[in-house]
Amino acid sequence: MSFERLTFPSDSALAAAVATAWLQELKSRPDPSAPYSVALSGGRIAKTFFGELARQTQAPGGAGVAQFSGMNFYWADERCVPPDDPESNYAIAMNLLFKPLGIAAAQIHRLKAELPEPFALREALSDVASGTPGGGAGPVLDMVFLGMGEDGHVASLFPGEPEEVMADPAVYRAVTAVKPPPRRLTLGYGTIAAAREVWVMVSGAGKEKALGMSVADGGNTPLARVLRLRERTKIWSDVEPV
Repeated sequence: MSFERLTFPSDSALAAAVATAWLQELKSRPDPSAPYSVALSGGRIAKTFFGELARQTQAPGGAGVAQFSGMNFYWADERCVPPDDPESNYAIAMNLLFKPLGIAAAQIHRLKAELPEPFALREALSDVASGTPGGGAGPVLDMVFLGMGEDGHVASLFPGEPEEVMADPAVYRAVTAVKPPPRRLTLGYGTIAAAREVWVMVSGAGKEKALGMSVADGGNTPLARVLRLRERTKIWSDVEPV
């Protein structure tokens, strides 16, 4: 597996560094209005990251909202709850990122996870396929932001799935999580592996062992599988692997 790991003394320092690095990447694009697709995740570090991203974008001399003009926002996963539920990943991004920056509704492609799952999955596939280039294997996202849980899960890909389930080529699939709320929609491993960039934010005490298992040769966590499937991944962490 090939990855780069960057370490920080706190969650706020981590979030600030990720926001700065991403805004610099966006600023270097020849045409900020050109199509660009990003998948967001939820979790505690996502809240800190979204707030910091909005702050840096709006700061005097900052990148400015024009950097997001050609961007389509998707989700790496979503809980099967209404969009205004406190557990909704969409609600977190809406309140901390989209509203402060005035992102247009047409750029936001939420997972409609409160609807019957077959319909929600069809809608999700249609949305991401129409806004991203792809080949025979499916859409290719420009950026996927992931967190990691205490068990090494990323998006809503949890440990313990059979190999045939993990190998499912579906862009999005429904899963039952080991933590509430149980029903979720998630990107599959193949779509994450195909993304141009994947940045994983690992933050919070209690994740040291899972991070260690993920970056070790022969690791069997969901993050380890992502790392093995990809040629390059960035891990931003405020914990040390053990």
